[in-house]
Amino acid sequence: MASKLLRAVVLGPPGSGKGTVCERIARSFGLQHLSSGQFLRESLSSGSGDSEAFGLGGFDTISSAFSPLPTVPLCCRACAGFPRTLGQAEALDRLCELDVVISLNIPFETLKDRLSARWVHPASGRVYNMDFNPPSVRGIDDLTGEPLVQREDDRPEAVAARLRKYKDAAKPVIELYKSRGILHSFSGTETNKIWPYVYTLLSSKIPPLLSDEEN
Repeated sequence: MASKLLRAVVLGPPGSGKGTVCERIARSFGLQHLSSGQFLRESLSSGSGDSEAFGLGGFDTISSAFSPLPTVPLCCRACAGFPRTLGQAEALDRLCELDVVISLNIPFETLKDRLSARWVHPASGRVYNMDFNPPSVRGIDDLTGEPLVQREDDRPEAVAARLRKYKDAAKPVIELYKSRGILHSFSGTETNKIWPYVYTLLSSKIPPLLSDEEN
């Protein structure tokens, strides 16, 4: 585990690479990676794994999962977007004080292409992209052999509305963290090119366990 306590969240629109960035943070800095999407999949009684059911409201499920948050090193991945609204950000304030907020800014066309090519394994939340991270067998999860699905809101006709909805809800959240001086924004079209800047930022706050090249 990391020797210093650090609490961070990674914000970004659907398809921006939040999960990949948080997984790398967890490996490089020894932080615990908490996924809102994972908690929701485990908590939703329907068992559908549809993290969008969380939508833009409903803090109860996620707050109960995050209740131990002040006592553990944290890298929080916002799978369904967390905090995604100003109300959620204020509720998170009551649980802990964040040290770093990372915002991923990805061009609209890149997000549209990523989401339209994205397929998921519903039970685990594993994500594949048919363009740059396809499964070994088309339409089949690599680990379980179970079929992959494309979420309704990842279909091309739904992507534009989904991104607009995120942008409208996230703007006050981003402004809030910017006003506190803890927001760090990174722009680009490829996670591999954004990551070194994220690594450098966090290395100035907490000693890394792995070099950038090792990750």
